[in-house]
Amino acid sequence: MTRKIFLDNGVRVVMEPMPSLKSVAVGVWEKVGTRDEGPDQKGLAHFLEHMMFKGTRRRSAARISHEIDGLGGEMNAFTTHETTTLYLKVLDQQIEQAVDLLADIFHHSLFERKEIEREKQVVLEEIRTVRDDPEDLVQELHAQQVLRGHPLGRSILGDRVTMKRIQRRDVIRYLDEHYCPEKTVVAVAGNFQVKAVAALLNDSFGKWNLAGGSRNGGSRRHPPRVRGGTFVHHKRLEQAHLCIGFKGLPVAHPARYAAHTLNALLGGGMGSRLFQEIREKRGLAYSIYSHLSSFSDAGVLTICAASGAKEVPSVVDVVCREVNKLRKRGPAPAELERTKNHLKGTLMLRLEGTYGRMSKLAKDEIAQGRYVSLRELVSEIDRVSARDVQEIGRELLDFDSMAVTVLGPVTPAVFQNGNGVGKP
Repeated sequence: MTRKIFLDNGVRVVMEPMPSLKSVAVGVWEKVGTRDEGPDQKGLAHFLEHMMFKGTRRRSAARISHEIDGLGGEMNAFTTHETTTLYLKVLDQQIEQAVDLLADIFHHSLFERKEIEREKQVVLEEIRTVRDDPEDLVQELHAQQVLRGHPLGRSILGDRVTMKRIQRRDVIRYLDEHYCPEKTVVAVAGNFQVKAVAALLNDSFGKWNLAGGSRNGGSRRHPPRVRGGTFVHHKRLEQAHLCIGFKGLPVAHPARYAAHTLNALLGGGMGSRLFQEIREKRGLAYSIYSHLSSFSDAGVLTICAASGAKEVPSVVDVVCREVNKLRKRGPAPAELERTKNHLKGTLMLRLEGTYGRMSKLAKDEIAQGRYVSLRELVSEIDRVSARDVQEIGRELLDFDSMAVTVLGPVTPAVFQNGNGVGKP
């Protein structure tokens, strides 16, 4: 049974005891990410996450690394467009050490200038890594196209120019402006005693009373407009990489289960329509899949593929034909049942471990302010009908706002001379 409590300062704690396991995952989730950055702060949310591992008043960067290894656990962090997360997964008897370490780096990181200069070089290398990976780069270029002019369209890593300019005062100012108890969720899943962990967390996080974040909160947040168009980026590669984008839904939208079913039907697995039509039947691409990106106030459905340069128009044409079929007829009963079983199976497998359960606790709290049980999730998926899928397909899969981004050994002429971006 899950529990939700509030610490003395308002920090929310969501917990799920799992007595049959021997591990526990603890995560600190801050409701701040890339979309909360100003134009001169690109990449600062992600950089701040990096810097929290670079030394505190009690621990050097090396000691932090050695302590994690000594626990025999897993510690990491990640930044999204809307959240920043630090987490630790350890054996259940080590939860006190884990919470102490998490609290120390979260509250007492020093952000020393020499460490900042060193870590800037690390992030610059990370940016170069993305530039060298065409599958990552095309999705970054596609987000910039679809959500252009909006912070959700920016790279989480930032850019090289802004990264080189970051100073310690920028990091401290961003932390003071955005981090506060009201925007913090601590999630715990695994084998632990609820009362003991609640007391431990109150000692570690409940006395933090910075008020700065509540001043600036989510003031920069506004919904984006999803834009269409065709963009071709020439680069000497062995393959062409492409993204085809449509509108999506916000994370807590009432029709989200139908949208996830639609996505799974299109490109959610080896049995999906696009995988079967493009790879298995026609051999046009090695990689073909789709994913649904949902934010608090918007969403994007993206189809991704990698193919030979000459095959790009054919791939786009088949995608459009399959999209049009879903818009016109919706799925057959057997196909719908198979897809819903795939969704439920994927969900269950993802939630078998403590990390998956901890993440779900936090995401549910941030997005909806409540825990969504597995029984409710399965019931909602089972309730999706073929008509629901067809209706959400007609709403989201709008050819007039379709966006196509291509990266590789191609030119805009690939879509000319009768090879237009094919609306059926």
